[in-house]
Amino acid sequence: MAVAALASAVVGCGGAEPSDAKPSDVRPSAGKASAEQPAAGGEGETTPSPEQLAADPGTRYTAIAVPALEGLVCDEGDGGFHYGSDLDMSVTGDDDLKEIEGDSQDVADEVSCFGSPRNVLRKGTMSASAPMFTARTNLYEHVADPTAALNRIFDASVEQATGYGRNFTGEAKTVTDSSLVVKCRQNVTDTFPMTTCFWANYGAAGVVDFFPADDQYVPIDSAVPWTRSFATGALRR
Repeated sequence: MAVAALASAVVGCGGAEPSDAKPSDVRPSAGKASAEQPAAGGEGETTPSPEQLAADPGTRYTAIAVPALEGLVCDEGDGGFHYGSDLDMSVTGDDDLKEIEGDSQDVADEVSCFGSPRNVLRKGTMSASAPMFTARTNLYEHVADPTAALNRIFDASVEQATGYGRNFTGEAKTVTDSSLVVKCRQNVTDTFPMTTCFWANYGAAGVVDFFPADDQYVPIDSAVPWTRSFATGALRR
């Protein structure tokens, strides 16, 4: 089944590369949203001490946009690559949060971002172009405790993904700043080393799934700033 999923990606993805193409050995530097993008946090919020969320600024979001991220090209959808067999990550464990149902034209709930040159994943004689990451985002009316909500989402989503065949490895790492809580863990999916980051704030939560570059995990210390930049660029008031 895993081999079939990769074969399907090669056939169905316009960005697929021949089997002798070299994998990407260059990634953009740590994540940064373009200057014109508004910040995801509320205006005028105070700056707390490091590793601590600010008080809820009351900001809520009505749209999820395709962000403009420095060094990446992003678009709505999965970028022509997905694992299938329920191995693609989703946000679960949020049953106690009331989702905001925005206009479908304003909600890019799945986004893929590519670097240059593109990643190439290989299995045997098959190869396929893959994004640097795919992201899925949910909007909520109110997340009273983003850290607690993130832990519930992380635990439920990891448990579900493990049941479908993802093999999580190493310790999870949580990083908090004034506007966002991010929790990441590495895993092996269909033989490929993945780095998966969940995030939450007072009005949204999501998951960013990083594909390997040169058959190596994206380091969590690199994945965290990209996750922050994605959330900053994608959330719209």
